[in-house]
Formats: sequence, C-alpha cells, structure tokens
Amino acid sequence: MRDIKIAIAGVGNCASSLVQGIEYYRNNGSKDTMGLMHWDFGGYLPTDIKVVAAFDIDQRKVRQPLNQALFSPPNCTKTIWKDMPESEVIVQMGPVLDGVSEHMSSYAPDKSFVVADESPVDVAKILKESRAEILLSYLPVGSEKAVQYYADCCLKTGVSLVNCVPVFIASNPVWEQKFKKRGIPVAGDDIKSQLGATVVHRNLTRLFADRGVKLDRTYQLNTGGNTDFLNMLNRERLISKKISKTEAVQSQLENPLEEDNIHIGPSDYIPWQKDNKVCFLRMEGRGFAGIPLSLELRLSVEDSPNSAGVAIDVIRYCRLARDRGEGGALLPISAYCMKHPPQQMNEAEARALIEEFIRQSKVTSATARF
Repeated sequence: MRDIKIAIAGVGNCASSLVQGIEYYRNNGSKDTMGLMHWDFGGYLPTDIKVVAAFDIDQRKVRQPLNQALFSPPNCTKTIWKDMPESEVIVQMGPVLDGVSEHMSSYAPDKSFVVADESPVDVAKILKESRAEILLSYLPVGSEKAVQYYADCCLKTGVSLVNCVPVFIASNPVWEQKFKKRGIPVAGDDIKSQLGATVVHRNLTRLFADRGVKLDRTYQLNTGGNTDFLNMLNRERLISKKISKTEAVQSQLENPLEEDNIHIGPSDYIPWQKDNKVCFLRMEGRGFAGIPLSLELRLSVEDSPNSAGVAIDVIRYCRLARDRGEGGALLPISAYCMKHPPQQMNEAEARALIEEFIRQSKVTSATARF
C-alpha cells in the first residue's frame, strides 16, 4: 500500500487535531488505537495519510509551513502532539468568497479570522501539482459558495471530496451525479464526532423507539468558544446546519416530530470554553399506559479531536473506493460518519455494511497481487 495523499481546505481546529493525531499514532503505533474503527482499515493505516496541500485565508497561516499553521491563532484546540516535524507543505491562499461572516470583524483577532492581503491561488492547479487524491473540506459553516468552489476543483482534477461541513454536496443529487459521472468518490455531508451531541441524540432517540417509548418533544443546545461557534452567531449561516443536525435525529423515528416539538442547533458562543463543546439535551416522552418520563443529559467534549478519528476512517474508506474504481456518493461511510448523508441509516446497519466493504476490499487486494 502507498501513501494516501490528502489536501485540506481550512487549517482550523479540526485540521489541527487531524494532523496532530496522525503524528500521535505514528509515534504510538497499534498499541493505542482509541478513536478509530480499525488500526488496519482494508490495508491502510492512519500513518499512511500524508498531507500534500493545504489552503486557508488567514494571514497568520497563509505562507506558513503546515506544522506552524496548525497552532496559529485563532486555533485553540488542545495540543495532541507538540513537536510536529517540519512540513514541506506551505499553506496556500484560498478564495474567501462567503467563507468569512462580516460580524466576525467585531471580535478580537485572537478569536476571529484575519483575512490575508493575498490573491487566491489556482486551487485546481495546486491539487493537480501536489498529486492529491482526496480533499477534506473544513470550511466554516455557511460557506456555500466556497465549498462549491472546492467541489468544482475536485471535479476538474479527479480528486475525491470528503465534505466535513454542512453544505450539501454528497447529499445533493445534482452534485452527487457530477461526481458519479466523473467516477470520483465523494463522502459527506457534515461530519459526526466519535461521541458527540448528534451521535448521542440519535442513539437515544433510537432507544426510545426500540423500547416502545413515544418521544413527544426534544431539544439539543450547544455552547462552545472556538471560531465555529463564533461564526455561527450569524444565524443566517445556520440554515443547512440546523437541517443537517435535525434530520440526523428525525431519521431515527418512524413518524418524525412536528417542527415545534424539536429544536436542535447551536445555542451560544462562550469564549472561555475555547474548543470545549457542551451539549444540553432534553427528551420528553410517554411509556407504559401513557405515563410521562423525561431524560436530561449534559455532554462535555473537546470538539475538534472528537471528529478527527472519524475523518481518518472516512479518508481510508474513500481511498479504498478509489482503488476499486468506484464513483459517486459513498453511502455506508457517509451514513455512519456524517450527519446529512445521501441516505440515512442507523449506526448498526451502516457499520455492518462498512465491515463488509473492508472484507471485500481485502479480497480484491489479495487477488490483484496474484
């Protein structure tokens, strides 16, 4: 097996956790596989992932080596691996488009974005020259035009897209058909965490249904102090985010709740929380003979590392799909790892299909060698 060459659009907290995490596993090996579905994923290890290109718009990251940009403001996630090796990848200036909300200019530079006075590079050209195979989209919530721009660059260059943000590409039939026609795998949209608010809420909703409890109403409120939560203070950027998170929960019910009985979405920005995200969850229902019950939960997680292992698994699945010549939306891994996949499944069903895909990939790889 050879390296999995990836490019990253948006060198924020999530990208920082991902790249630091790969170095963590490189130094700890298979003795420490927390956060991953498998150490060996169809023949690919986490350490096979190699960043060959990176794009951002912040003046403190553009033109910097990737290993330095990972720790540049406004990034505020916990340090996983302090002594990152010197990177040959220099962060390139991407197009701003709708990637920066106007309200963020009212906040201190260490909390917000500072747009570099640079002209954007030709992203498609960089992708081609770097020989990237997969592009990760880590752009801010609400960056519809920017995500679509990077998706178009992928189509031009044959690069796969792993869309970690709530802009609908893999789950949009028009965009999905474009990738399918070109024979390019695409995964998305809006990455789940390993154990985050959406995964917990989905599984509790499924538990209510499986145990015969009628769910009447529920809410999920989240607070955090990273740029993601600061960006989402602009409620106009939250339309697709709320759809993504709400449908992820509603999909676990045979009869979805009325709109007034379900509220899921970001709640507020609390600077001192930094990359810590706190979820407040309430569910009200009725059990035997209509007797009411309620559940309340508080979940506290470091937001960005919580999805980094998920991204590593999606990247490796995507590479296996490329090895097998598959194109279009990657359904099981999107259903398991994304909030708004082209097709919703419960976790157990999606996981079983992923395991079968890995088994088939191993057979295909073994056959190809003889």
